[in-house]
Amino acid sequence: MQSHLMEYVLDIIGRSRLVAIVRLDDLSAAVSMSRALLAGGITALEFTLTNPAAFDAITAVKGALAEFTDGQAVIGAGTVLDADATQAAVKAGAQFIVAPSTNHRTIEMCRRLGVVSIPGALTPTEIVDAWNTGASVVKVFPARAFGPTYLKDIHAPLPHLKIMPTGGVDLENVGQYIRNGAFAAGIGSNLVDKQLVAAGDWDALTERATAYVEAVRG
Repeated sequence: MQSHLMEYVLDIIGRSRLVAIVRLDDLSAAVSMSRALLAGGITALEFTLTNPAAFDAITAVKGALAEFTDGQAVIGAGTVLDADATQAAVKAGAQFIVAPSTNHRTIEMCRRLGVVSIPGALTPTEIVDAWNTGASVVKVFPARAFGPTYLKDIHAPLPHLKIMPTGGVDLENVGQYIRNGAFAAGIGSNLVDKQLVAAGDWDALTERATAYVEAVRG
Protein backbone atom coordinates (compact mmCIF):
# COMPACT_ATOMS: atom_id res chain seq x y z
CA MET A 1 0.00 0.00 0.00
CA GLN A 2 2.80 2.42 0.92
CA SER A 3 4.58 1.66 -2.34
CA HIS A 4 1.37 2.42 -4.24
CA LEU A 5 1.00 5.78 -2.48
CA MET A 6 4.58 6.75 -3.26
CA GLU A 7 4.10 5.82 -6.93
CA TYR A 8 0.97 7.97 -7.07
CA VAL A 9 2.82 10.98 -5.63
CA LEU A 10 5.73 10.50 -8.03
CA ASP A 11 3.30 10.15 -10.93
CA ILE A 12 1.66 13.50 -10.17
CA ILE A 13 5.01 15.26 -9.78
CA GLY A 14 6.36 13.56 -12.90
CA ARG A 15 3.37 14.58 -15.02
CA SER A 16 3.38 18.24 -13.98
CA ARG A 17 7.21 18.44 -13.93
CA LEU A 18 6.96 21.35 -11.49
CA VAL A 19 7.07 21.73 -7.70
CA ALA A 20 6.10 25.16 -6.36
CA ILE A 21 8.24 25.94 -3.31
CA VAL A 22 6.44 28.09 -0.75
CA ARG A 23 9.05 29.85 1.37
CA LEU A 24 7.18 32.76 2.93
CA ASP A 25 7.26 34.58 6.27
CA ASP A 26 3.46 34.83 6.29
CA LEU A 27 1.39 31.76 5.51
CA SER A 28 -1.98 33.16 6.55
CA ALA A 29 -3.16 33.10 2.92
CA ALA A 30 -1.88 29.59 2.24
CA VAL A 31 -5.23 28.24 1.08
CA SER A 32 -5.97 31.09 -1.34
CA MET A 33 -2.42 31.01 -2.65
CA SER A 34 -2.59 27.24 -3.21
CA ARG A 35 -5.92 27.58 -4.99
CA ALA A 36 -4.37 30.16 -7.35
CA LEU A 37 -1.41 27.89 -8.12
CA LEU A 38 -3.72 24.95 -8.78
CA ALA A 39 -5.77 27.12 -11.14
CA GLY A 40 -2.59 27.73 -13.13
CA GLY A 41 -1.83 24.03 -13.44
CA ILE A 42 0.65 23.55 -10.61
CA THR A 43 -0.20 20.26 -8.90
CA ALA A 44 2.71 19.82 -6.46
CA LEU A 45 3.27 22.29 -3.61
CA GLU A 46 6.11 22.29 -1.08
CA PHE A 47 5.85 24.31 2.13
CA THR A 48 9.27 24.84 3.70
CA LEU A 49 9.82 24.41 7.42
CA THR A 50 11.81 27.63 7.55
CA ASN A 51 8.43 28.93 8.72
CA PRO A 52 7.17 26.93 11.75
CA ALA A 53 3.62 27.63 10.57
CA ALA A 54 4.24 25.35 7.58
CA PHE A 55 2.85 22.35 9.46
CA ASP A 56 -0.48 24.10 10.04
CA ALA A 57 -0.48 25.42 6.46
CA ILE A 58 -0.05 21.92 5.04
CA THR A 59 -2.92 20.63 7.17
CA ALA A 60 -5.15 23.59 6.27
CA VAL A 61 -4.49 23.42 2.53
CA LYS A 62 -4.98 19.69 2.38
CA GLY A 63 -8.22 19.99 4.31
CA ALA A 64 -9.63 22.90 2.33
CA LEU A 65 -8.84 21.91 -1.25
CA ALA A 66 -10.27 18.68 -2.61
CA GLU A 67 -7.53 18.35 -5.22
CA PHE A 68 -5.16 17.16 -2.50
CA THR A 69 -7.39 14.28 -1.45
CA ASP A 70 -8.94 13.19 -4.74
CA GLY A 71 -5.72 12.38 -6.58
CA GLN A 72 -5.25 15.57 -8.59
CA ALA A 73 -2.50 17.24 -6.55
CA VAL A 74 0.08 16.52 -3.84
CA ILE A 75 1.52 18.53 -0.98
CA GLY A 76 4.89 18.24 0.72
CA ALA A 77 7.28 19.76 3.22
CA GLY A 78 10.63 21.31 2.41
CA THR A 79 13.79 22.12 4.37
CA VAL A 80 13.22 18.95 6.37
CA LEU A 81 16.54 18.40 8.10
CA ASP A 82 16.05 15.31 10.25
CA ALA A 83 13.90 12.28 10.97
CA ASP A 84 11.90 14.00 13.73
CA ALA A 85 10.89 16.83 11.40
CA THR A 86 9.96 14.21 8.81
CA GLN A 87 7.57 12.53 11.23
CA ALA A 88 6.00 15.86 12.17
CA ALA A 89 5.57 16.86 8.53
CA VAL A 90 3.93 13.56 7.61
CA LYS A 91 1.64 13.86 10.63
CA ALA A 92 0.60 17.28 9.31
CA GLY A 93 -0.26 15.73 5.94
CA ALA A 94 2.91 15.95 3.85
CA GLN A 95 3.10 13.38 1.07
CA PHE A 96 6.69 14.12 0.07
CA ILE A 97 9.73 15.35 1.98
CA VAL A 98 12.35 17.68 0.50
CA ALA A 99 15.69 18.73 1.98
CA PRO A 100 18.62 20.92 0.90
CA SER A 101 21.06 18.15 1.83
CA THR A 102 21.21 14.39 2.26
CA ASN A 103 20.48 12.91 5.67
CA HIS A 104 20.40 9.11 5.64
CA ARG A 105 18.11 8.86 8.66
CA THR A 106 15.61 11.19 7.01
CA ILE A 107 15.55 9.05 3.87
CA GLU A 108 15.11 5.91 5.97
CA MET A 109 12.25 7.53 7.91
CA CYS A 110 10.53 8.43 4.64
CA ARG A 111 10.76 4.81 3.54
CA ARG A 112 9.33 3.64 6.87
CA LEU A 113 6.43 6.10 6.61
CA GLY A 114 5.80 5.45 2.93
CA VAL A 115 6.40 8.98 1.68
CA VAL A 116 8.48 10.25 -1.21
CA SER A 117 11.97 11.43 -0.24
CA ILE A 118 13.72 14.21 -2.19
CA PRO A 119 17.08 14.98 -0.51
CA GLY A 120 19.48 17.60 -1.81
CA ALA A 121 22.87 16.92 -3.41
CA LEU A 122 25.17 18.61 -5.92
CA THR A 123 28.19 16.55 -6.98
CA PRO A 124 27.94 13.19 -8.77
CA THR A 125 29.18 11.42 -5.62
CA GLU A 126 26.56 13.12 -3.45
CA ILE A 127 23.78 12.50 -5.97
CA VAL A 128 24.58 8.78 -6.27
CA ASP A 129 24.91 8.46 -2.49
CA ALA A 130 21.44 9.97 -1.99
CA TRP A 131 19.95 7.72 -4.66
CA ASN A 132 21.59 4.55 -3.32
CA THR A 133 20.39 5.37 0.19
CA GLY A 134 16.82 5.25 -1.07
CA ALA A 135 15.91 8.69 -2.37
CA SER A 136 12.84 8.74 -4.61
CA VAL A 137 14.19 11.78 -6.45
CA VAL A 138 17.41 13.73 -5.91
CA LYS A 139 17.18 17.50 -5.65
CA VAL A 140 20.20 19.06 -7.36
CA PHE A 141 20.81 22.16 -5.26
CA PRO A 142 21.78 24.86 -5.89
CA ALA A 143 21.15 24.21 -9.57
CA ARG A 144 22.35 27.68 -10.50
CA ALA A 145 25.89 26.61 -9.57
CA PHE A 146 26.26 24.70 -12.84
CA GLY A 147 23.16 25.43 -14.90
CA PRO A 148 20.96 23.26 -17.15
CA THR A 149 23.77 21.54 -19.06
CA TYR A 150 24.97 19.96 -15.80
CA LEU A 151 21.93 17.69 -15.80
CA LYS A 152 22.80 16.44 -19.26
CA ASP A 153 26.32 15.63 -18.06
CA ILE A 154 25.00 13.77 -14.99
CA HIS A 155 22.46 11.79 -16.98
CA ALA A 156 24.99 10.62 -19.59
CA PRO A 157 26.51 8.00 -17.22
CA LEU A 158 23.52 7.88 -14.83
CA PRO A 159 20.38 7.86 -17.00
CA HIS A 160 18.30 6.03 -14.38
CA LEU A 161 18.36 8.88 -11.87
CA LYS A 162 15.32 11.06 -11.16
CA ILE A 163 16.68 14.59 -10.68
CA MET A 164 14.93 17.77 -9.58
CA PRO A 165 16.98 20.95 -10.10
CA THR A 166 16.20 23.66 -7.56
CA GLY A 167 17.71 27.06 -6.87
CA GLY A 168 17.93 29.56 -9.70
CA VAL A 169 15.34 27.86 -11.89
CA ASP A 170 13.22 30.48 -13.63
CA LEU A 171 10.87 30.99 -16.55
CA GLU A 172 13.76 31.42 -18.97
CA ASN A 173 15.63 28.21 -18.16
CA VAL A 174 13.03 25.77 -16.80
CA GLY A 175 12.33 24.34 -20.25
CA GLN A 176 16.03 23.69 -20.81
CA TYR A 177 16.30 21.86 -17.48
CA ILE A 178 13.40 19.62 -18.48
CA ARG A 179 14.83 18.96 -21.95
CA ASN A 180 18.15 18.05 -20.34
CA GLY A 181 16.51 15.29 -18.35
CA ALA A 182 15.03 16.78 -15.19
CA PHE A 183 12.27 14.64 -13.69
CA ALA A 184 10.80 17.88 -12.35
CA ALA A 185 11.98 21.35 -11.38
CA GLY A 186 11.59 23.10 -8.03
CA ILE A 187 10.58 26.76 -8.38
CA GLY A 188 10.67 29.10 -5.40
CA SER A 189 10.38 32.87 -5.31
CA ASN A 190 10.46 33.15 -9.11
CA LEU A 191 7.01 31.56 -9.02
CA VAL A 192 5.64 32.06 -5.50
CA ASP A 193 6.35 35.77 -5.34
CA LYS A 194 5.92 37.13 -1.82
CA GLN A 195 4.68 40.50 -3.07
CA LEU A 196 1.91 38.91 -5.13
CA VAL A 197 0.90 36.77 -2.17
CA ALA A 198 0.99 39.72 0.24
CA ALA A 199 -1.19 41.74 -2.15
CA GLY A 200 -3.57 38.83 -2.65
CA ASP A 201 -3.15 39.16 -6.40
CA TRP A 202 -4.30 35.62 -7.12
CA ASP A 203 -5.00 36.24 -10.80
CA ALA A 204 -1.38 37.32 -11.33
CA LEU A 205 -0.13 34.28 -9.42
CA THR A 206 -2.29 32.00 -11.55
CA GLU A 207 -0.94 33.65 -14.70
CA ARG A 208 2.61 33.10 -13.51
CA ALA A 209 1.87 29.44 -12.76
CA THR A 210 0.33 29.01 -16.21
CA ALA A 211 3.44 30.51 -17.81
CA TYR A 212 5.65 27.93 -16.09
CA VAL A 213 3.39 25.08 -17.10
CA GLU A 214 3.49 26.24 -20.72
CA ALA A 215 7.29 26.67 -20.59
CA VAL A 216 7.68 23.07 -19.44
CA ARG A 217 5.36 21.76 -22.15
CA GLY A 218 7.05 24.06 -24.68
